[in-house]
Order: sequence, then structure tokens, then C-alpha cells
Amino acid sequence: MSVSSTSPQAPPAPATMPEHAMTTAPTAAPEVRDAVQGGKFLTFLLAGEEYGLEILKVHEIMAMLPVTRVPRTPEFVRGVINLRGKVIPIIDLRRKFGMPSDANETCIIVVQVRAISIGIAVDQVNEVANIATADIDPPPSFGTDVDTAFLLGMAKADGRVRLLLDIERVLTTSELDQLEATHDTAA
Repeated sequence: MSVSSTSPQAPPAPATMPEHAMTTAPTAAPEVRDAVQGGKFLTFLLAGEEYGLEILKVHEIMAMLPVTRVPRTPEFVRGVINLRGKVIPIIDLRRKFGMPSDANETCIIVVQVRAISIGIAVDQVNEVANIATADIDPPPSFGTDVDTAFLLGMAKADGRVRLLLDIERVLTTSELDQLEATHDTAA
């Protein structure tokens, strides 16, 4: 509704806000990320929880091989394997995610991150699942103390939730630098 008047106008009244909105301290805006596109994801188990990786990031799946420990590497780096003459660092996702380490890991998923082949030790590979975009929600916000940047999203299907990992963000830049050094040292 517009009002025409030649008399001076009073300043606009302040917008009314719910009382709880006025007393809540502003929070940092969450990182805005593009919506995750559905597609094919390799799903696997880790400590009884189901995770998924974009299938295009997966290069190979293999049975667990003997791992050679490399001194002075981060705790989550289990060591390296010799894969057809190529040295591949092996990451223990349980340790990386703060879970107790377990001997149940039966598979290695080889992925490519920043031009480095990395093996991820997992309990079991389940399937290649076709997940629709509509079935993927963004990761929930747990506040500023919990970093969920490594999650692409949460896939909902058949009454369960799968955590979809952004393998490029599971490791920090400095951790990737350490892996490159581990790879170069062991090679």
C-alpha cells in the first residue's frame, strides 16, 4: 500500500522481532556449498556405520594387503603397501574419525586425492548404490565446534542414513602434505 503525502514522514517503525531473536547472539554463517548431485556411490561399512564415496573417485577395491608401518607418520596413517610396484599410503579412517581401531578391516579402497593414490582401510564394501539427488540432505549443523566439511551430505533410503564423504576434504592440506612426504620417503 502506498501513501502519498506532502507532509514530512515519520521514520519507519522498527520491525517487530520475536523476543528470542533479539536475545540470541548472531552466529557465523554456515559454509554455502552446492547441492550434492545424486549418482552412483560406493558404500562401505566402518565401525557398523554406512558411508559412501562418489564412484568416480574410486580407482580400485582390493582385499587387505600387508601394510608396512612408516615411522613418524600421523596416527591415522597405517603405513604403505606395494601395489603392483607403486607405493600407496593407507589411511585408517577409524583413527582419523576418532573411532577405536579394529582388526575387522578387510578391504582397501584406493582413491585419488590431489594426484596421490591413497588407500582407505574399511571393514567391508557393500555395494554401488544409485542415490537420487532428492534423497540427499546437506550435513546437519552441530555448531562451531564440529567440523562437517568432509561430508558431502546425508543419503536417506530404506529407513537408514548413509554418510556421503567428500574424500577431497577428509584430510586437511597439511595432512595431505605429510602423506606426500610419506609416499616420497617410502618410494
